[in-house]
Amino acid sequence: MTNPNIFIFGKPGRGKSALVKAFILRMVRFGYRGLVLGDVKDEYEGLSRALGVEPFRIGPGLTGRVNPLDVGPLGDGWSNLDAAEQRRRVTVITGRWLTLLRGLAGSQAVPFGPTEERVLTRVLRELVGWEQGATQLAPVTVPEVWAVLDGPTSSLVRDTRHADRQHFLDDTRLLRDALGALCDGSLRGMFDGPSTVHPDWRAPIQTLSLRALHDTGNQAAVGIALMCLNSWGQAMRELAGPGDHRIVLRDEAWLQTRLSLDAVMSLDANLRLSRRDGDVQVVTYHKPSDPLSAGDSGSQAAQIARDLLHLSDIRVLMGQDGEVASELGNLLGLTRMQQDVVTGWAMQEKGRALWLVGDRKFKVQTLLTPLEQRLTYTNDAVAG
Repeated sequence: MTNPNIFIFGKPGRGKSALVKAFILRMVRFGYRGLVLGDVKDEYEGLSRALGVEPFRIGPGLTGRVNPLDVGPLGDGWSNLDAAEQRRRVTVITGRWLTLLRGLAGSQAVPFGPTEERVLTRVLRELVGWEQGATQLAPVTVPEVWAVLDGPTSSLVRDTRHADRQHFLDDTRLLRDALGALCDGSLRGMFDGPSTVHPDWRAPIQTLSLRALHDTGNQAAVGIALMCLNSWGQAMRELAGPGDHRIVLRDEAWLQTRLSLDAVMSLDANLRLSRRDGDVQVVTYHKPSDPLSAGDSGSQAAQIARDLLHLSDIRVLMGQDGEVASELGNLLGLTRMQQDVVTGWAMQEKGRALWLVGDRKFKVQTLLTPLEQRLTYTNDAVAG
């Protein structure tokens, strides 16, 4: 195996969440901690409370807020770093921000090319204090980025090679409108200010609930929220200490990947970091074709989404209906016998799955302890 990522596919009701909960709970004994970046349906609240941790809630009208442009631990001790290390870190930070902002623009069908990248790079470096040689990086929020774009200075207009202020405003109108989506509408108050969510990273698990947003029925907004949480989570993990490993759950990933090519690329970038960080990235889908909903058949988005499957050396195929058998075979190179395991044996009982581990394949039955059963079938935390 070359990476620790796990992709889990399964028809609803076949035991995906039970498997993930049991995996997180059991891996706590081996020194891992759980991080649920967007509990869309509050399926992991019981597990969190059983481990003594109160979940954070993010949604319309709630006080929980995450700033997706948090500098993160890379900004710690800035004045003590030499110039080369400062330059390296600011490149990492702004690169992460650009990946997110590109995804946000793409999710609203706004083109993001070299001009947009040049403009935002200049704005972000100015806001964070890099351009002015600050001794400490300043906090940055999406409304601040929007405000600079909406009222550009003469130096910004000149440095981004626009003829005049009006030319700049005309050229960035769609980009400003896209960023404004985080400040208004269904996402207002969630990702448009300083973070109020400050997890205890020494705790065995941290969960961020998006149930309130999910209940509005706005799937696009949930997808954008997942993208923001993924970027924020990546920032929080960029200086993890030796042995500080996480199981990072990316639940209902199809809500993000269906948004746009740039949203797919954002998830792709997060998953590729797992080899460096040692974290176990767990991504759940209903069926293998879900990643391909990112774009039209044969599109670049669909191809990248298909390639996501190869960023995981462990793929768990839980029970599926017979009509997806050929789909499984085409995407994952399964034999007829292996397809029959997924559509036959695995459908006979919850928790059964075909596990693809490296180049080996196993029929696996997940058996839950009484504690795990209670955490799986009820939202009430188990205490004492």
